Amino acid sequence: MSDDQNVRRVVVVGAGMAGVQTAVSLREHEFSGSITLLGAEPHHPYDRPPLSKSVLLGSADGSAFDVDFAGLGIELLLGQHADAVRPAERQVATARGTVPYDRLVIATGAEPVTLPGAVGVPGVHMLRTLDDANALRPVLAAKRQVVVVGAGWIGAEFATAARESGCEVTVVEAAERPLAGVLPAEIAAPMRGWYEEAGVRLLTGATVAGVEPGAVVLADGTRLPAGAVVVGIGARPTTGWLAGSGIELDAQRAVRADDRLRTSVPGILAVGDCASFPSARYGERLLIHHWDNAVQGPRTAAGNLLGGDEPYDPVPYFWSEQFGRFVQYAGHHTDADQILRRGDPDGPAWSVCWLRDGALVALLAVGRPRDLAQGRKLIERGALLDPSAAADPSVPLKSAVRSAA
Repeated sequence: MSDDQNVRRVVVVGAGMAGVQTAVSLREHEFSGSITLLGAEPHHPYDRPPLSKSVLLGSADGSAFDVDFAGLGIELLLGQHADAVRPAERQVATARGTVPYDRLVIATGAEPVTLPGAVGVPGVHMLRTLDDANALRPVLAAKRQVVVVGAGWIGAEFATAARESGCEVTVVEAAERPLAGVLPAEIAAPMRGWYEEAGVRLLTGATVAGVEPGAVVLADGTRLPAGAVVVGIGARPTTGWLAGSGIELDAQRAVRADDRLRTSVPGILAVGDCASFPSARYGERLLIHHWDNAVQGPRTAAGNLLGGDEPYDPVPYFWSEQFGRFVQYAGHHTDADQILRRGDPDGPAWSVCWLRDGALVALLAVGRPRDLAQGRKLIERGALLDPSAAADPSVPLKSAVRSAA
């Protein structure tokens, strides 16, 4: 694609996967103007998934992107927070001055939700950044007693790493089960046993009343000794710096993008964890806090920034490695969708399909990567499945497709 003559300077705010991928995609689209990548962290841009795995366990020092930024003519401004955007002047304000742009891409990601009263308490950690992972490595090396607050994806992954390091681990979850709000109760039920198998104490229906040095105090008065506390209770879009810009946010504080990833302000697009978009595939607005979205969205945004007009409507994809299991999820389901189980949920490998009007809309695979690979393609096609065949784990999913007649 040739350059838009009016676009000579593109600024991308956020140097995570979404921001880096946007900058690289602009060059892949043959954009020859200036590209500035503005990052709040001082580190060379890096990938986040290894933080809860190889970086945390010490088998890798970091996860820097293998991108020749200088060779691509991408200017890195690192260690600089974006404080505001001024669309009328086409400027991003930072503590070091303003950065002008012709087009702006917002890729500031998400920030972890903090536990009330825990900020500043010694021994309380998050796991979102490279500095977070580096701060936690000595905790694992010392084999301290660890309390994890939150039995979601990140809580399970950290608990896995902590147990592998020989730590005594307790996970506290306010809901009655792991992954509440993500998976139905009957699907998440087997996952409770994963904690027990790994030697992790799981307390559900337990609310944290406070955190103090050396302990977590529950609402019922229980005091849990803690050499370290790791909080993993979710994340919210990093969009506070957009106040007063006129850029519309949704109810979840995400940038409200359209199906081309354009914001409410002309010349500004948004990608990744900080942006929601309408999905024609699922008939609702989606906010996806997963790595794959940060890879796919920027390719569409880069093309549209340079004059393209392509809709963005991916099949969401996510994976997690926890307690010796490889868990994958593709698509998007609701409570109204029909559930089909494939395999024994108490066994080492099983999967779950969600059907809507007979079409596969989502799939969860535990130790069945072939189901995921085939299922993802079927979701993209809107394929109709024969329920009896799809429920038979010996039948490949692609063989369970039925005609629309």
